[in-house]
Amino acid sequence: MSASNGSNGNGRLIGKSVKRVEDKRFITGKGKYTDDIILQGQTYAHFVRSPYAHARILNIDISEATDMPGVIAIYTGADVADINGVPCGWQVNFKNGDIMKEPKHPLLVADKARHVGDPVAVVIAETREQAKDAALSVMVDYEELPAIVNAAEAVKPDAPQVHDEAPNNTCFDWELGNPKEEVDQAMAQAAHVTTLEFVNQRVVPNAIEPRSYNAVYDPTSEKYTLYTSTQNPHLIRLLMCAFVLGIPEHKVRIVGPDVGGGFGSKIFHYTEEALLTWAAKKVGRPIKWTSERTESFLLDAHGRDHVTKAEMGFDQEGNILALRVKTYANLGAYLSTFSTCVPTYLHGTLLQGLYTTPKINVDVTGVFTNTTAVDAYRGAGRPEATYLLERLFDLAALEMGMDPAELRLKNFIPPFDGVNQPGYQTQVALQYDSGNYHGVLEKGLEMLGYEDFRRQQKEAAQNGKLLGVGFSTYIEACGIAPSAVVGSLGCRAGLFEVGQVRVQPTGKVSVFTGSHSHGQGHETTFAQVVADKLGIAMEDVEIVHGDSDTVAFGMGTYGSRSLAVGGSAIMRSIDKIVEKGKKIAAHKLEASADDIDFDHGKFTVKGTDKSLAFGDVALTAYVPHVYPADLEPGLDFSSFYDPANFTYPFGCHIAVVEVDKDTGAIKLQRFIAVDDVGNIINPMIVEGQIHGGVAQGVGQALFEGAEYDENGQLINASYMDYCIPRADDLPMFETGHQVTPCPHNPLGVKGAGEAGAIGSTPAVVNAVIDALWSGGHKVKDIRMPLTPERVWRAIQTSSN
Repeated sequence: MSASNGSNGNGRLIGKSVKRVEDKRFITGKGKYTDDIILQGQTYAHFVRSPYAHARILNIDISEATDMPGVIAIYTGADVADINGVPCGWQVNFKNGDIMKEPKHPLLVADKARHVGDPVAVVIAETREQAKDAALSVMVDYEELPAIVNAAEAVKPDAPQVHDEAPNNTCFDWELGNPKEEVDQAMAQAAHVTTLEFVNQRVVPNAIEPRSYNAVYDPTSEKYTLYTSTQNPHLIRLLMCAFVLGIPEHKVRIVGPDVGGGFGSKIFHYTEEALLTWAAKKVGRPIKWTSERTESFLLDAHGRDHVTKAEMGFDQEGNILALRVKTYANLGAYLSTFSTCVPTYLHGTLLQGLYTTPKINVDVTGVFTNTTAVDAYRGAGRPEATYLLERLFDLAALEMGMDPAELRLKNFIPPFDGVNQPGYQTQVALQYDSGNYHGVLEKGLEMLGYEDFRRQQKEAAQNGKLLGVGFSTYIEACGIAPSAVVGSLGCRAGLFEVGQVRVQPTGKVSVFTGSHSHGQGHETTFAQVVADKLGIAMEDVEIVHGDSDTVAFGMGTYGSRSLAVGGSAIMRSIDKIVEKGKKIAAHKLEASADDIDFDHGKFTVKGTDKSLAFGDVALTAYVPHVYPADLEPGLDFSSFYDPANFTYPFGCHIAVVEVDKDTGAIKLQRFIAVDDVGNIINPMIVEGQIHGGVAQGVGQALFEGAEYDENGQLINASYMDYCIPRADDLPMFETGHQVTPCPHNPLGVKGAGEAGAIGSTPAVVNAVIDALWSGGHKVKDIRMPLTPERVWRAIQTSSN
């Protein structure tokens, strides 16, 4: 697929399944991760962490640990009490206008621990083993306190209080959409109301590479360097310098080397980053900390964790009249960097879905509990919104005796391209860019062979087998920006991106991007775009990212924004290079710049065979012997891109399952994903992103879930107990694509990284519920993950 919107590409590389260039170093073991970095004088940190979810700290005795072999220093909460806590990057206020509650998130706790794993001390030693041994000798006297883990229970008057400054454990109570009175009135007129009370359970990110940091201070330059496994180097520097440690930004270098996966969990500024940076100056040597896997389970920001009641009203013909939603969103013990925006502006604003719902009211209460912080996890709010809507839709169809596909088609927003027809204004703040929602569902139905499946389902039911099909038609907001909009919604940072394109005298090109890769294939797709637009070989393009001293201030990678925002910034710089190149070529070819065309790597005088190759113009820019007098030498441009709107990918996911009614075991027989992510730069990479996302979404539906007991202990904090999908749990995914270009960015792209995780989960759950209904078991909901025991119990207790 070629780029749209007037782009001048030659089509050689954009739209081709080029193999990822970065994979050679990864599969040959030549990647460079934070834990691979060993600095001169390297030391190691190990944290003393609370074994209790809620406990007052009465005393800390470090005397024995201080004298142990290799110990260099030990710090406790008292040592960092005057340092600011790690901030939240998004302000969400109460619906009455009051400011949200934002308790301090200290680097080390001094008063009381508020979740299992809360750090109370750090030991720095010559080796990892010595630091760990000494940490075991730090004696902490705790007074255990009652804990609370459930968000809906935490707001009750008699619940244990996590923070004194947040009464009823409430961070905010937020509302969006139409006034409640209007929605209540519409619901009262409904011929049918589908009600669903459900839990969108907490999940753990589980990146292959645990978080890892290595901090060093140079007394000569008075400069700090932090090597960190992050998705967001510049944001880490901004938060740490401006809000936590108060160090001038030019005195801090953040380096994000190769990163082994993130899924959102490495966007955030964690306390360990700031603490190690502070301590590196204190001890005068580099300090490294790499999370152990159990620490990752306990401490990396978790995802989801909503308790929701949702109601959808329909008229007699099945047209939606209104949607009413009340959600309690678990934020954990502290506010993470983007935690407050996930259940509000990334969840509430997507509750229009693909539908023409005329009245919507969403009320979200953000709640503190004695659990790990909850923040963005692949999809971030969009999966929660999609799950809510798509579960309601399939259940409504079952209750009303309607076909779930027909019910959707009846209520879809009509097609619009955002150019000839305006964008679609929702009831919940957003304006969609372009969409053909009927198209993806119709293609999915065709791939499924829907009529044949329904016949097979009836035959199976007659033979005592339970077959089911589940639908999920989703939309997501990607390319997170524009700054003016997110700023008005409470974001405390701009969400632009930077792209510098530096043409060397030989015509080779270096690209410096603020979009940081942690597995997405930036070194391939960005090189494809640049090589295609400039008419050069991909091998002649170098992609540089991840170093705050090298790249101008950028906002990192999350929210499927890399190409839509980062790629667009690069495109702006390419346009500037071509524009200047035309002036240089015109001067050498003795023509007007207006008469110069650029295509296939050549500057040509229109209507003639007179031309200059891109490399010749590049050399002329740096050896300006024959050069326009009013033009500066060089061919190097940097651009910041702040988009006019989000992008809105969408799609249809369909799952087919067989349920064993005697055991509750589920076999996922087929999974079909039809996604519209706008123009596609590299189909193979997009396919991989969809596959990975679907696997994660299926994981939430059938296998995964963080389980806390009543004392706040995470009882499945290891791979022995926390189940993630394996290859033999999944069928071969069947994928299809539709292309509706984004009208407001130069590449026409929308974003693909999160789509699979958004659409897949409700499709699988809907398929299981459909299978049960086909056998006469009218089950409304089963709490995820749908383990065989939970499904079996639902069958036993269902009404026939």
